[in-house]
Amino acid sequence: MRDKPLWVEDVSLSFGEIVVFRGLSLEISPGEFVAVVGPSGCGKTALLNLFSQFIRPSSGKVECIGRVRMVYQLDGLFPWQTVAENIALGLRHIKDSAQRQRELDEMLHLIDLDDFADHYPHQISGGMRQKVELARALVGDTDILLLDEPFSSLDYLTRLRMRGELSRLLEQCPHTVVLVTHDIEEAAQLADRIVVLSERPARICCEMTLDLPRPRDLTHPEVVETVHRILTILGMAHEENPAVWAV
Repeated sequence: MRDKPLWVEDVSLSFGEIVVFRGLSLEISPGEFVAVVGPSGCGKTALLNLFSQFIRPSSGKVECIGRVRMVYQLDGLFPWQTVAENIALGLRHIKDSAQRQRELDEMLHLIDLDDFADHYPHQISGGMRQKVELARALVGDTDILLLDEPFSSLDYLTRLRMRGELSRLLEQCPHTVVLVTHDIEEAAQLADRIVVLSERPARICCEMTLDLPRPRDLTHPEVVETVHRILTILGMAHEENPAVWAV
């Protein structure tokens, strides 16, 4: 058996006449943070669903070893439970009630929702709901995090802060992470490795490794260069002035 918690080998996936993948292979190492980027509709979320085994490949092999939590673009909060109660679902493995409350309070403070602990999902904004969803996944007894645009509904400054907080949390409690994102900057700031997918049927057209500690400054030369390289591969870089990117 391989020592990789996540891998797909020679995977093909079709929905009717739509071919999403044909012969795709990818391995992810324990504790690695991999970001997957590519054109809209190329199959990024489908790859997460293969890893989580929500869907099965048309052919090929998929392996996922460990406890998985997945965070989608649209939150899956329980509307009849408060913010605190939703997050606490990720702490059910902690038997000591005092410890469970401490970790809940720390997470509420981390996502800046201390004053909204007793609010219900319909009483808070979409961005706040997504922060609660992410918090619930992070506090859990989880080996693998599958993140599908977890910060997409947040404003820019909040996204920056959450990237830093996610980096800090992963340093304290390492997880294997696969992040699907349209935000190239986000991928370059967070990931150990970036996988760039092509148009459908998707193939891996490029992989980039960033050997930089997190959190990373957006102005770090390697981050800037990585963003530009990805945008160039996707045909979105400004040809006359590489410092100006179309996103």
